[in-house]
Amino acid sequence: MPAIAGARAIGYTNAGTMEFLVDETGGFYFLEMNARLQVEHPVTEGVTGLDLVVAQLRVAAGEPLPWRQTEIAQRGAAIECRVYAEDPSKGFLPSPGTLTKLELPSGEGIRIESGIETGSTVSVHYDPLLLKLVTHGATRQQALERMAEALDRCVIEGVRTTVPFLRRVVASDAFRRGQVHTQLLEQGAFNA
Repeated sequence: MPAIAGARAIGYTNAGTMEFLVDETGGFYFLEMNARLQVEHPVTEGVTGLDLVVAQLRVAAGEPLPWRQTEIAQRGAAIECRVYAEDPSKGFLPSPGTLTKLELPSGEGIRIESGIETGSTVSVHYDPLLLKLVTHGATRQQALERMAEALDRCVIEGVRTTVPFLRRVVASDAFRRGQVHTQLLEQGAFNA
């Protein structure tokens, strides 16, 4: 695994994330390393059953990691959608305002990370991330089905959000087949 080899090569012993692009032949291309947990950590937690936040705090307190790499097994698949107060039809410009209605999905295989509620104000002065919606399933197909259903049940009023855009992405053939690339947005693959 390239991330493990990279961490070992630099003697890294804390929580962190290495990001790579993978080409169609399975080649890995290093992008960056962050010496912290990423916003996508619930995906890793979903497929491993590990609590990375607790582990990071314990390591920071001088304790060793509570597991070894060889003890970590992946179970199923997880997908994360970041829901922003942005208007995709206007180049994803922020959509400030007050949340007048908020109904978020729940149920088996659905995880929400958020600090918003009805009446919350979305300011132009901060990141417009509203929530992270994560689904987990025994297979990628099940995780996708749960995500599609969860997005359909996600109701946010008072600001424009990326929810309709995310619905189109999750429903697209390219995404469902795992045939995505960095030019899909520019090519209009997910336009309404």
